[in-house]
Amino acid sequence: MHSMSSTQGRPRRIAHLDMDAFFASVELLRYPQLKGLPVVIGGGRRRIDDLLRERHAGLPLSEISPAEFPLLKDYVGRGVITTATYAARTFGVGSAMGMMKAARLCPQALVLPVDFDEVRRYSRAFKDTIREIAPLVEDRGVDEVYIDFTDVPGGQREGGRVLARLIQKSIFQNTGLTCSIGVAPNKLIAKMASEFDKPNGISLVYEQDVQTRIWPLAVRKINGIGPKAEAKLHALGLLTIGDIAARERDWLVEHFGRSYGAWLHDAAWGRDDRPVVTESEPVSMSRETTFERDLHAARDRTELGAIFTDLCERVAADLQRKGYVGKTIGIKLRYDDFRIATRDQTLEHFTADAKTLRRVAGQCLKRVDLSRKLRLLGVRVGKLAKVDSPEAQGVPPHVAEPAPTNLDLF
Repeated sequence: MHSMSSTQGRPRRIAHLDMDAFFASVELLRYPQLKGLPVVIGGGRRRIDDLLRERHAGLPLSEISPAEFPLLKDYVGRGVITTATYAARTFGVGSAMGMMKAARLCPQALVLPVDFDEVRRYSRAFKDTIREIAPLVEDRGVDEVYIDFTDVPGGQREGGRVLARLIQKSIFQNTGLTCSIGVAPNKLIAKMASEFDKPNGISLVYEQDVQTRIWPLAVRKINGIGPKAEAKLHALGLLTIGDIAARERDWLVEHFGRSYGAWLHDAAWGRDDRPVVTESEPVSMSRETTFERDLHAARDRTELGAIFTDLCERVAADLQRKGYVGKTIGIKLRYDDFRIATRDQTLEHFTADAKTLRRVAGQCLKRVDLSRKLRLLGVRVGKLAKVDSPEAQGVPPHVAEPAPTNLDLF
């Protein structure tokens, strides 16, 4: 087996930390009476708290009866779910699912909108907490990070468990939120490991555990294998990660192409040399999602439109949280035959406004073939500048735009 690189003779120990049902957990801090109930976060921007405050003036939010909250069965609209509590997930409800579809699976779930300001505040708080303990942190979005434990004092103790427990406890003390942490020789395995013991778990994987703990897992557990690649692997008789590892690299290249085939071989053997990147100046920010089933621009227009809006809102939230604005807005599509199409457009002015991103990304969509089925959709903002930098000065970061309708785009 390929040896994992180490520094100064110490084995690499990389952690992947994933907040548990982050958006939902942030809401439950405000509404602790909903703990243990099926709750979905998503839908419109209507401020449910304001409505509840008006109706129950003088009563603390934490004392309003759960019976007063809106139910998923009454939701009408094109929104998608951002996240769901573990109680809701047992009904098959999950993120990026249309709210109307989720209502059929779990009509009794309560609905809360996303409060992006609150989410950003907690995101900053948990990351600041981590950096005080272990400074090498790679931001992977609002609710997850990679952390390099290798040279942190105590980072090797019990394979990283001691440090992981300290980080978990500190985040809980500072925010009231729980997280799950996987510690492994590299990012690829750490990300899988963080899922092993959710919520509030710590999982350790060593180089010698790849065959016993990683190989029995379903192929889809590798970050980078989506539904379409999964279907193709299944059709070739490869159901587990071990099945992929048992194939020759050349065989995988022949069936999946040069780069993806070689990557599959490395991933199945637990090889991943990517460093934890703490660069303070990102080149671009993006969000993408792989669909559970292939979607068609005409037949699945409303679902695609809602997912597209959600991606734009998430990228805008990432930019605002980190204090950036961008000039180049782009899209990425992956078709059902694995071909990828990208388009982008550069604006006159910098922006971090979700509606602007949605409008310009929508214009980019008009320049790609939408007759084929899609399996992935992504939105990217490049040519970034700090909000307070000279080049971004004199430009309002939020330019009010008319909200586009889904019909303009898909």
